[in-house]
Amino acid sequence: MNRIDQAFLDKKERLLNVYYTAGFPNLEDTLDIAKALDAGGADLIEIGLPFSDPVADGPTIQESSTKALANGMTLNKLFSQLQDLREHVEVPVLLMGYINPVLQYGFEKFCAKCAEVGIDGLILPDLPMYEYEELYKDVLEKYGLYNVFLITPQTSDERIQKIDELSKGFIYMVSSASTTGAKKGISSEQINYFQKIKSANLRNKRLIGFGISDNESFSKACEYADGAIIGSAFIKLVEQDSSAENIKNYIQGVKSPLS
Repeated sequence: MNRIDQAFLDKKERLLNVYYTAGFPNLEDTLDIAKALDAGGADLIEIGLPFSDPVADGPTIQESSTKALANGMTLNKLFSQLQDLREHVEVPVLLMGYINPVLQYGFEKFCAKCAEVGIDGLILPDLPMYEYEELYKDVLEKYGLYNVFLITPQTSDERIQKIDELSKGFIYMVSSASTTGAKKGISSEQINYFQKIKSANLRNKRLIGFGISDNESFSKACEYADGAIIGSAFIKLVEQDSSAENIKNYIQGVKSPLS
C-alpha cells in the first residue's frame, strides 16, 4: 500500500503536511529536516524542487528556491541526498515542483529515481490534466507514485469532479487564488469555499494549503478537511533555526488541540 493511503488509514483527521525547499537554508539540510519533521510528528512531508521561475509561489518560497539554487541544489543532488531517506523517515514523502525541470531530467528517469529513494507522490501544479492522462499516468503508476492535483476557489464543479476521479492519495485544496504565503486568519469567503467542497462528498481525502501557519489556522482548516499543509511559515522557521528541537517544538505546537 502507498504510504499516503496508509497515513490516512492510520489517522482519520488533523493530518499535517509540511512543505520545505530542498537545499534550504543550507545545501545539505534536506535529509536532516525530513528526519526532524518525521520525529516531530508531521504526518506527511512535501519537499519542494527549487526552480528559477516559481510563478505560483509567494516571496518566502521564491527566496528559498533562489537560495537553494545558489547553494548548488540540483535534481541529481537531491536524489543523492535522499538515498538513505527510508532508513530514517517513515511518513509519506512527496516532491512538489514545476514540470519543466522534471521533463528536462526525463520524466520516466525522474519517476524511477523517486521510486528508488522511497518517494510516494508528486505535486506538479503546472502539469495539465489532459497531459497527465495521455502521457504520464501510466508511467507514474508503473513506479507506484501518486499524482496530487490542486483545486482552487475558481476551479469549476466539472473539473473538481474530474480531478476527484483521477486523483489518488489526496486532493490539495488551495485556500485562495493568490500565491503561496502565510497570511493572517481565514476569511469568511474561504470558509464558504471549504464548506462547498466538504459538502461535495468527494471520494478523495482533502488537505488545505496556502495561508496555514499556526495552531489556530491549522485547526480551523481541519474543521473542513482531513488536514492542512504548512509551507511559508515553516520556511521562515528553518531560515532562523533549522535545529531538530526547534522543528519538533513548532510541529507539536501546530498540532496540539486547541484548549
